[in-house]
Amino acid sequence: MCGIVGLFIKDPALEPELGRLTAGMLEKMTERGPDSAGFAVYGAGVAGQTKVTLRGASAEAIEETVADIKKAFSGAEAALHDNHAVVSVPTEDTARLDAWLDEESPDTEVVGRGTRMEIFKEVGLPADVAARFGLSTMSGTHAIGHTRMATESAVTTDGAHPYSTGKDQCLVHNGSLSNHNNLRRSLRREGMTFETQNDTEVAAGYLTWRMQEGLSLGDALEVGLEDLDGFYTFVVGTENGFGVLRDGIACKPAVMAETDQYVAFGSEYRVLADLPGIGQAHVWEPEPATVYFWER
Repeated sequence: MCGIVGLFIKDPALEPELGRLTAGMLEKMTERGPDSAGFAVYGAGVAGQTKVTLRGASAEAIEETVADIKKAFSGAEAALHDNHAVVSVPTEDTARLDAWLDEESPDTEVVGRGTRMEIFKEVGLPADVAARFGLSTMSGTHAIGHTRMATESAVTTDGAHPYSTGKDQCLVHNGSLSNHNNLRRSLRREGMTFETQNDTEVAAGYLTWRMQEGLSLGDALEVGLEDLDGFYTFVVGTENGFGVLRDGIACKPAVMAETDQYVAFGSEYRVLADLPGIGQAHVWEPEPATVYFWER
């Protein structure tokens, strides 16, 4: 049992409130996932620049790594968030940064990358994780989050969501995939790489692969209904989009709300209860095997 949340802002006037609202939603999922939490925020981006979210062994370790990156990459900029850092470099330098990290800082993990996406995740209560990384101060167009109750693996940061396997793409998941081992082998033959044994990372990799093949997020989710076996609810983010999908049986709880200002998702209605204008929102339970997708 885990909790997932998502908020897609339709009205630009509400963008400064994205982090604060998402932090409140995440905290309300504590009972569904007290072991670890994570979130992705799609904020401002700069054309020609790529943000790379890094996680170090400690705040001191990532601070040292960032200082070394700035020496090695002229023009690199960084924002420190406890043991995470968001490093921005010219897009043409990202491959060189990857090689530098492998050689000079192999213990530093790349959590995600993109023009606009920043990802943070750690072990701990959702409210503590949100506060640790300053979620309530962040702004942007959309965010997704996850609270984890570990049932099949250890409580580690590597097991925390969101998972990102492509630029500006990430996924959170409530449920379990039964064919993730076979899919992982197949996707590796297609050139995908995986850092964990988590089934959610496989789902993220599958969608990335489908989109690399030319499908939109909505179409990739549609095709996934045929290829992904198990019980699942997905909330997915891309640079400009936000998607939701439940499997054909839809045994995992889910509720959505839409107003002129936003679209929101939660595993339970209490996640949505404090959102602005919720009393006038269209509230519904997403249908099984139905793709819901919004884009700006």
